[in-house]
Amino acid sequence: MTDARSIIVRLRDGGQPTADELAWFAQGLASGVVTDAQAGAFAMAVLLRGLGEAGRVALTRGMRDSGKVLAWDMPGPIVDKHSTGGIGDCVSLLLAPALAACGAYVPMISGRGLGHTGGTLDKLEAIPGFRTGLTEDALRVQLKDIRCAIVAASAEIAPADKRLYAIRDVSGTVESVDLITASILSKKLAAGLEALVLDVKCGSGAFMKTPERAEELARALVATAQGAGCMTSALITDMSQPLATAAGNALEVIEVMETLTGTSVNTALWDLTAALGGEALALAGLAADPEDGAGRIAQALESGAAAEIFGRMVAAQGGPQDFVERWPDRLPSAPVVMEVPALADGFIAAIDGEALGHAVVHLGGGRLREGDKLNLSVGLSDLAGLGEEAGAGVPIAMVHAATEDAARAAVRAVQAAYRISDAAPDEPALVLKRIA
Repeated sequence: MTDARSIIVRLRDGGQPTADELAWFAQGLASGVVTDAQAGAFAMAVLLRGLGEAGRVALTRGMRDSGKVLAWDMPGPIVDKHSTGGIGDCVSLLLAPALAACGAYVPMISGRGLGHTGGTLDKLEAIPGFRTGLTEDALRVQLKDIRCAIVAASAEIAPADKRLYAIRDVSGTVESVDLITASILSKKLAAGLEALVLDVKCGSGAFMKTPERAEELARALVATAQGAGCMTSALITDMSQPLATAAGNALEVIEVMETLTGTSVNTALWDLTAALGGEALALAGLAADPEDGAGRIAQALESGAAAEIFGRMVAAQGGPQDFVERWPDRLPSAPVVMEVPALADGFIAAIDGEALGHAVVHLGGGRLREGDKLNLSVGLSDLAGLGEEAGAGVPIAMVHAATEDAARAAVRAVQAAYRISDAAPDEPALVLKRIA
C-alpha cells in the first residue's frame, strides 16, 4: 500500500519513487491526505536528491491530473507561452493576440507578481473593469469567438501545485529545478495545450542569474513537457536589463499599447514577441519554421490585426469597448512623478534588475505580503538601457509614486541599481540560446 512516509524515505536515501507513487503523492497533496510536514519533507528530499527526468515527468503528470484538465474542440491548434519572469516583461499581452491573429487558439493561464517580478494578471487589471477570473463556460465561448483569453487559474486547475507551491515558499525549497518544472508545467498542461513555447530568463532581473542555471531549467522544462505529450521549445533570453523601458502595471500596459498601435514601438518587445511567437507557430504547424513564424507574428503586429484582437479580448473580459482607440484616457496615473538623475558622467555599464523590481514593489506596485492591495499606477518609466550615455544630473528614469516620500525613496533605489562607468559595455544579445 502506498503511503507518503515510504515515498519520502526512498527519496531521502537516494532512491526513485515509481510513476504511480508520484501520481498518488500529487493526489494526496490535492486531497489533504499528505500533511504539511510530509509535503515539506518531500520537497526537501527532491531538492537534495532530485527526481531524474522520468520522475519529473511523472510528478508533472500527477500534479496536472490532480484537478481539471481542459479538452478542446477547436478548428486550430491550442497554443501558449510561459515566461519564468523578469522586469518589464509584458510580452504576453502582445503575444496572445498576435498568435490568435495567426490562427492559433490561446487559453493563456497566467499568474500574479512573484517576488521582484511583475505578473501578467496584475498588469491587465490596470485596465478598468478587466476580469481575469472567468468560468470555464465563459472561457470556452471567448476562445471560440476571439481565439485568445488571458485568465487566472481556477481552483480546479492543478490543486496539487497550489498546495506544494505554498509549502516550498516556507520550507526553503523554491530553487529546486524539479519542483519549478512540475509547478510551471502542471498548470500549463492542464489547459489542454498542443504546443508551448518557454521564455527562460537569465540575468540580474531574472530568478536564474547565470546562463548555466537558465539552461538547466530550460532543458528540464522542454524534456518534461515533451515527455508529458506537449510539443515544446524554449528560448533562453537576456534579463540583464529591463525588457521594456517601464516597470509597473499600468506603465507596462502603456508600452504594450504603444507597440500594438505603432505609436512608439519598443524594438526589444517586438523582436522577442516575434521570436517566441515564431517558435509557437512552428511547433503548432502554423508556420514552416520559427523564422517563417516570426515573420507572421511581425505582420500581425504591423497590420493592426493583433491590436484588434487585443481590443476584443479586453471588451469581452469586462474592459472598455473602445480601449484600443482611447487607452491613454483609460489607464490610471500616479499623482507624483519624479526624475531619477544620474550620479555621474559615463555609460550605463550594469543594471541590477532585481533591485528595480523591488523598488516597484516598495512603491506599492507589487506585494510584500500575500493579499496586499496593489497600486496599479505606480512604477518606473523611461528606464535607460545598457550602453546608453549618462550625464550627472540628467534623468536615467522617472518614478511614478503615490507620495513624495515614496518617490524619493524609489529615486535612491534606482540610482543604486545603476552602475555608470567610463567605457560602454557590449550590448547583450536578446536571445541567448534555443532549446528544443
